[in-house]
Amino acid sequence: MEHFTIFVVEDDKFYGQLLSFHLTLNPDYKVELFSTGSEALKNLHKNPAIITIDYSLPDMKGDFLMKKVLETNPDTAIIIISGQEDVGTAVKLLKEGAWEYITKDDETKDRLWNTVKNIRQNHSLKQEIQDLRSEVSQKYSFNNAIKGRSQEIKRVFALMEKAADSKITVTITGETGTGKELAAKAIHYSSERKKKPFIAINVSAIPHELIESEFFGFEKGSFTGAYTRKIGKFDEANGGTLFLDEIGEMELNMQAKLLRVLQEKEFTRIGGNQLIKTDFRLIVATNRNLAEMVKSNNFREDLYYRLLGLPVHLPPLRERNNDILILANFFIAEYCKENGLEQKSLDLSAQKKLMQYSFPGNIRELKAIIDLACVLSKGDIITSDEMNFSETYSVNSLVLEELKLHEYTRKIIAHFLSKYNNNVVLVAQKLGVGKSTIYRMLKNKEI
Repeated sequence: MEHFTIFVVEDDKFYGQLLSFHLTLNPDYKVELFSTGSEALKNLHKNPAIITIDYSLPDMKGDFLMKKVLETNPDTAIIIISGQEDVGTAVKLLKEGAWEYITKDDETKDRLWNTVKNIRQNHSLKQEIQDLRSEVSQKYSFNNAIKGRSQEIKRVFALMEKAADSKITVTITGETGTGKELAAKAIHYSSERKKKPFIAINVSAIPHELIESEFFGFEKGSFTGAYTRKIGKFDEANGGTLFLDEIGEMELNMQAKLLRVLQEKEFTRIGGNQLIKTDFRLIVATNRNLAEMVKSNNFREDLYYRLLGLPVHLPPLRERNNDILILANFFIAEYCKENGLEQKSLDLSAQKKLMQYSFPGNIRELKAIIDLACVLSKGDIITSDEMNFSETYSVNSLVLEELKLHEYTRKIIAHFLSKYNNNVVLVAQKLGVGKSTIYRMLKNKEI
């Protein structure tokens, strides 16, 4: 176990040794004794977790030493030990950053022991939080958060890296299910704000009459039912990132209020008068065309240009080639691990079936298909028979690709061949085309 380092700065040699001996009764504590403030300052590179300071040192006052320590080691806890019980001095020192003020008397050793114990517990909790944040940052690094090696996704990574290195507002666009919130988290946890909160709000999920109180918060008694003060999302996101998903669903009235907060960097809670400063990085996402909404007067033009910043477009899954199989294998591994199953894999027929499907629901749909396939598969191999796709083929999703007519024809026939297990006769009947047309396209490898 790593030692918990404590400096004792005390000019009375006997008293300093007494305090040091008492603290070393805990074998986890590594205690170093100094008789002057200058000696302690020269050893700050050892990063002590706690420094106890005699307020009246021969070379400097305790408050001056405390100030010097906190300038370079702000996380070090300072305990002032004084021969004088001066309430005014104690209050002043506590305001300036001291953890505790202890007077020299018969109970000093016990009070010091308990104070150090409390600081140690607090230190352990902080370290645990820091470790968790580090894990989260690793989880949401670009390559871990977003799987894929296609050229399309590499272009997205390049833009996300630029976004993480700057403070610019980011607008993430893409169809539903392409992973917009995941991209926003990856940007946040790769930026300098990663140790601060990531606050996500789905605008479309909040009733219009509640969205203002959700954003701004409110004071106790500001309206019927406001029994306590509520902290709003603008407040929660201070120092971190505010992610607004489905920004296109926000009403014009709320758009104006959001614009003012972005411009002024301050707001007041509902029912309050106090101006609250806020500093958050904004990331927004939408699957709608905001420029078209501006033209139709459904989105404020001034807010649109304020949000534009760095645009990051997430391509639909159907345009990401072999990323489909990379994601499928990742979801299989994840499902098997979470459910204590032996690792499964896709056979050739299952891979082919996945590659021929258009995935109107994108990554979200792929995960649902894979999870179900893992449940239905009897052994460690997943076959095409265990792949269940939606019965409804999305025409809107298909036409988004903007292909030539014969290319649409090939895709539609390929889809229905997959759906009906390559039964050419049945597909010809369903689509109203000749069997010979389908056979010819198969022979020429057009599908």
